[in-house]
Amino acid sequence: MEKQRGSFTNKLGFVLAAAGSAVGLGNLWRFPYLAAKYGGGIFLLVYIVLAVTFGFALMVTEIAIGRKTHLSAVGAYGALDKRFGFIGYLSSVVPFIITPYYCVIGGWVLKYFTVFMTSQVAEAASDDFFTGFITQPLAPVVFFGIYAGVTALVVMMGVEKGIEKASRVMMPLLIVMTVIIAGFSVAQPGAVDGLIYYLKPDFSRFSATTVLAAMGQLFYSMSLAMGIMITYGSYMKKETHLERSVRQIELFDTGIAFMAGLMIIPAVFAFSGGSEEALGKGPSLMFITLPKVFNSMKFGTVIGAVFFLLVLFAALTSSISLMETLVSILMDKFGWKRRKASIITALYLLAVGIPVSLGFGIWDFIAPMGMSLLDFFDFLSNSVLMPIVAFLTCIFIGFIVKPKAVIEEAEINGEMKVKKFYTVMIKYIAPVCLVAILVFAVMESMGAISV
Repeated sequence: MEKQRGSFTNKLGFVLAAAGSAVGLGNLWRFPYLAAKYGGGIFLLVYIVLAVTFGFALMVTEIAIGRKTHLSAVGAYGALDKRFGFIGYLSSVVPFIITPYYCVIGGWVLKYFTVFMTSQVAEAASDDFFTGFITQPLAPVVFFGIYAGVTALVVMMGVEKGIEKASRVMMPLLIVMTVIIAGFSVAQPGAVDGLIYYLKPDFSRFSATTVLAAMGQLFYSMSLAMGIMITYGSYMKKETHLERSVRQIELFDTGIAFMAGLMIIPAVFAFSGGSEEALGKGPSLMFITLPKVFNSMKFGTVIGAVFFLLVLFAALTSSISLMETLVSILMDKFGWKRRKASIITALYLLAVGIPVSLGFGIWDFIAPMGMSLLDFFDFLSNSVLMPIVAFLTCIFIGFIVKPKAVIEEAEINGEMKVKKFYTVMIKYIAPVCLVAILVFAVMESMGAISV
């Protein structure tokens, strides 16, 4: 089975693909929104500290599990200990929930890219444009279908010809475009206040809520606890240095998130004074506030088109990794060929994604817990299942398989420099943090706490 399994050609291919998985919509709209909400510079500082500690330990663990077993998540845990195979199944549920609604949002990004390419920036900047689009009965479904089709096509082409080649092109372009737009944003008159707010830590705004919010974002951003890093680890060659690769993936992910903050926060300060209403939340920031910013800029149509192309690349690299995880699960579980698994997965995405896409319009009566289907799936996956899977993984590696198994896998290419730190983190610190994240996220979503 190991000989038949696809693999990345080299370390660069693995790092770019895994970084592409980690870098997505969470970096480009969720990170700036949270940074703005939780104190700017202090949130940024806390996030970076957590990335090199908490995030590092979890990512090393998942990649090592994948490379050690050469299996996707659904089989990897059971291969290490049959009694705990259920963790693999639980983690596999996460991408099945996330991928359809992620592709719906990807379709929104594609729509805005076409809007800016056709010089409709004034229309996009109007107050009701976004709501008008997502409540239509046909347009959002069409853009969702196109986006999901492109994702499926890349995955169907395989690890080397599809995922690796796409990542080699999209990730460097993403970095270049991020730097260009961030530089343009920072250079705008009035952007200095936003730059100071974003970069200068205000320790008076430090709180447990800031730490928990940063943990949640890190967890969401780095593609942890959803089987992706285990799947990509299973394609990783033994000669690739695991610990060093994880550090490089973290650098990509954190660097793009940091640059996203430079793109968005100074620009919003420059064109709106940095009001809370302008900074908004999630989709509002990207799809309502930013078009107004671009409409106010000289050459805003071009800058906006480049920006949404950048976001489209980031979204595609993540949705490709999500779908690849689903395809890998089906291939490992049922022995299907890649083509068959890809087609069935694409049909599943359409079956679930269409109701999600229509959930803001003609099907808005489908609202579990009073949420839209998209919000409900997001809550279920990110706030409930992912922290549970990560917690169980820490307990499994920390006390059942033992950290030595991961350390040995990481040391195939040389000594792991942080063995003691990793052991303490995976056995004691990470599980406590994950329980805190789970409790905080569920209580916040239920409105039990004020943030």
